[in-house]
Amino acid sequence: MSSLEELMAKAKDLRADGHSAGQIADELSLSVDTVTWLLTQSKTNMAVPKDVHIDWTVVSSDATLLGGIASMLSARFDAATGGEEEVDAIVGISISGVPLATLIAAEEGLNLSIYHPSKHNTDSGTGCISGNFSKISGKRCILVDDVITSGNTLTELVAYLRRHNAVPVAILVIFDKRGVTEVDGVPVYSLFSIRLID
Repeated sequence: MSSLEELMAKAKDLRADGHSAGQIADELSLSVDTVTWLLTQSKTNMAVPKDVHIDWTVVSSDATLLGGIASMLSARFDAATGGEEEVDAIVGISISGVPLATLIAAEEGLNLSIYHPSKHNTDSGTGCISGNFSKISGKRCILVDDVITSGNTLTELVAYLRRHNAVPVAILVIFDKRGVTEVDGVPVYSLFSIRLID
């Protein structure tokens, strides 16, 4: 089976298990457009989206390795800012940013918030901060996710934080598939930049 066929099968299995296109996109580290294509390509003549699949499950499923990545993200931020930036809270983007954010918050002794993006909310289509974790109003926040694919979730979260009187200080990601240095004025610090060569 080719890697494309494997991705199609994984996407269809996740859909059969009740995942939304946004959740499948997060699970497979792909854009929603790519997931839509994977799920419907046999029914439409839609062009193949340009995307890169990142399978980091060897690391994401091992707490020790995940802790190492969280430490590297913290070190990346400290190196870029000289360790002088004041931060109150770490905001993990559901779902893959949550374990990283938890580990960073614990390592740095900071509050932890969790953001549920709009692509996961099929009822209202809006994102929100979980009420079970730290409030963000008046706090200086670092946003954490695994991958920047389109940048839409981070743009949404930056706007959400500003509307709720929080200050987004930085964005930490493992993989940047867009090659961005900032999102709406908030600096992005990635460990790896990934480019598609045509």
